[in-house]
Amino acid sequence: MSTGRLRTKKKACSSDQSPDNLPVRSSGRQVKKKATEAADDDDEASEKKYRKCEKAGCTATCPVCFASAAERCAKNGYTSRWYHLSCGEHFCNECFDHYYRSHKDGYEKYTAWKRTWTSNGKSEPSPKAFMADQQLPYWVQCTKPECGKWRQLTKEIQLTPQIAKTYRCGMKLNNSTKTEGSDQCSMPEDLRVAEVSDHWWYSMLILPPLLKDSVAAPFLAAYYPDCVGMSPSCTSTNRLPGEPNLVKLEHLKSVPNVTVAGMNKYFQPFYQPNECGKALCVRPDVMELDELYEFPEYSRDPTMYLALRNLILALWYTNCKEALTPQKCIHHIIVRGLVRIRCVQEMERILYFMTRKGLINTGILSVSPDQYLLPKEYHHKSVIIVGAGAAGLAAARQLHNFGIKVIVLEAKDRIGGRVWDEKTFTGVTVGRGAQIVNGCVNNPMALMCEQLGIKMHKLGEKCDLIQEGGRITDPTIDKRMDFHFNAILDVVSEWRKDKTQHQDVPLGEKIQEIYKAFIQESGIQFSELEEKVLQFHLSNLEYACGSNLSQVSARSWDHNEFFAQFAGDHTLLTVGYSTVIDKLAEGLDIRLNFPVQSIDYSGEEVQVTTADGTVWTTQKVLVTIPLALLQKNAIQFNPPLSEKKIKAINSLGAGVIEKIALQFPYRFWDSKIQGADFFGHVPPNSSQRGLFSVFYDMDPEGKESILMSVVTGDAVTTIKNLDDQQVLQQCMTVLRELFKEQEVPDPVKFFVTRWSNDPWLQMAYSFVKTGGSGEAYDMIAEDIQGKVFFAGEATNRHFPQTVTGAYLSGVREASKIAAF
Repeated sequence: MSTGRLRTKKKACSSDQSPDNLPVRSSGRQVKKKATEAADDDDEASEKKYRKCEKAGCTATCPVCFASAAERCAKNGYTSRWYHLSCGEHFCNECFDHYYRSHKDGYEKYTAWKRTWTSNGKSEPSPKAFMADQQLPYWVQCTKPECGKWRQLTKEIQLTPQIAKTYRCGMKLNNSTKTEGSDQCSMPEDLRVAEVSDHWWYSMLILPPLLKDSVAAPFLAAYYPDCVGMSPSCTSTNRLPGEPNLVKLEHLKSVPNVTVAGMNKYFQPFYQPNECGKALCVRPDVMELDELYEFPEYSRDPTMYLALRNLILALWYTNCKEALTPQKCIHHIIVRGLVRIRCVQEMERILYFMTRKGLINTGILSVSPDQYLLPKEYHHKSVIIVGAGAAGLAAARQLHNFGIKVIVLEAKDRIGGRVWDEKTFTGVTVGRGAQIVNGCVNNPMALMCEQLGIKMHKLGEKCDLIQEGGRITDPTIDKRMDFHFNAILDVVSEWRKDKTQHQDVPLGEKIQEIYKAFIQESGIQFSELEEKVLQFHLSNLEYACGSNLSQVSARSWDHNEFFAQFAGDHTLLTVGYSTVIDKLAEGLDIRLNFPVQSIDYSGEEVQVTTADGTVWTTQKVLVTIPLALLQKNAIQFNPPLSEKKIKAINSLGAGVIEKIALQFPYRFWDSKIQGADFFGHVPPNSSQRGLFSVFYDMDPEGKESILMSVVTGDAVTTIKNLDDQQVLQQCMTVLRELFKEQEVPDPVKFFVTRWSNDPWLQMAYSFVKTGGSGEAYDMIAEDIQGKVFFAGEATNRHFPQTVTGAYLSGVREASKIAAF
């Protein structure tokens, strides 16, 4: 030891001999002086032996070198400098030199690591980063439920998910799984472990943790691994070939969608560089606003949060059929050092947050009472949900899985609301309500189909426009009029950018104004057929809005397009939405035929009164009834709703479309349509616009003979006073005109919907009325005093008018209720 050498040196210097080697008697004063010098020397030696870490605030009084790499490693003795990684982890100057100095044995290992790190990563490949990434020992937790102590592995052991999953105290990890005795769990835990959970410990961490071999790596190959919480030293985090840095990617117009082997192609939870406008997508290198609000401690350096959040998301989309629990995540956290303990602790917090927000552990998952997805502090609430449509059932499923008591009160004798499937047709399910999924990438409907093992049919783009008389419209005419139609809508978009335009006008009026101006200024004269094709495109717009265009706001008709929308394929849910709805409802406490008449939230608890006089008492109530019923005060609130909320409710329109479905003895349309999923009907004049404008082939396999068509715009009013047979007669007249060259048989079965006449629905989906704005959706969604909450498609500003939007609004409110 160095202290021994120091003492020998002092002894030699203090010998007092005469030139002829004869001893000379010392005086008393000299003896006293020498004794004082000896004491000073001992103090100096002691100070060198127990040198402290120079990092301000470090609590380690006697640091120990974890590296033990250099032959002269200080271990727990003296070194000229301690390098601090955390309050419990240091390495000595001798081990630093061992790797950093070019003449030392460890230099080649350090430089090889440095090359890999530099080629893949963005952060500085410093000696401290090397030590943290390559030399720190791993820590692992005993998996015995009664133990759970953390143990430090020896330096040569490489932690794997399998070891983390099965480790028991005393387990030999080299070639044997035998333990060193049955009492290994009784050995005390290292004192440093207890410090890790303290806030100050994390603040003293020099480098953020970078996970090795993260499950998220295949999703994030286009990113610098250390910018998304992963180590650049792993082969799994090698960047895309030919893309040595992000600068190149930033100049690409788009990045190919990253697909992971064996995973549903619609699961794309992470944005790729330079990608935008994709719904329910997160940037893997940035925290979202609600994440920063929940975890402000990561605002300065979000690396640990991003590492764990990205890992959790990747694990969820790798297997969405089972609930993702902390126990399933822990063994995938591979990082050296005591920080792994902190990661495991934080992972649980992050997992619960993501579960509550509906980012994971969502869909049709059902859990048993002993496996609730949120901890016990969430379980004390009680909630009543009014309405068993997609929104109400989504919220009920989430809250039930969280461990919160839920009762659903439904006025009708069935669940589903505006989802209602007809299953009496031979071999095919036909939706009386919704049946198409618009944009499948990250769509929760695609997630639930995956959970159920259901395949959706991708709708093709081909849609021949057939004129009355039977002629198929020249595709060049269709394309030309489609171009002009979209050009008109572009002019509408430019018009509303003019800040001097304060007055809103009906969309139909604005389109007509722009169209007339174009005709006058250009001198172009459209043919009679072109005018009819333009009417077809207008009927499609009325289908999208759920209303004739004279009621729709020109300023805000497409308000949701300012937000990221669902991308990818449009699909037909051939088994029907009710398959999903029924699974959502499974195991929930749903009371049918219980119309709610009033909600009194004036007291500490909320009282809900149903039509039979029953008074239900609860802590929170979630209202999911259709907009049309809110507008007609179907439920009396006490205190009454605010003027602001009532104004918002009335600024939206309750849109209506109707459907007709027909089953024929054979597929008379096949030869003309040639495998297309749908075909269009060119209206003979504007007064018949929207009357059976599109026909859908409801059997993609081409076995059954079923067509479905829609009635939109003013045509809804036209058929309102007709009985079903009269509507059928009109539809058959149209079909026989479209297929005039052949015989069109009478249908063997049919139905006509009457959504506007249903007392508990009265509508199809919402739209923004003239003078209104998209903000109304947010205002309707605002809760009242943390007691009364609102969900439904008319509360979802981003995704209105869809089952997906209704579902997501239920998930959103479940999260809010759980957080209160």
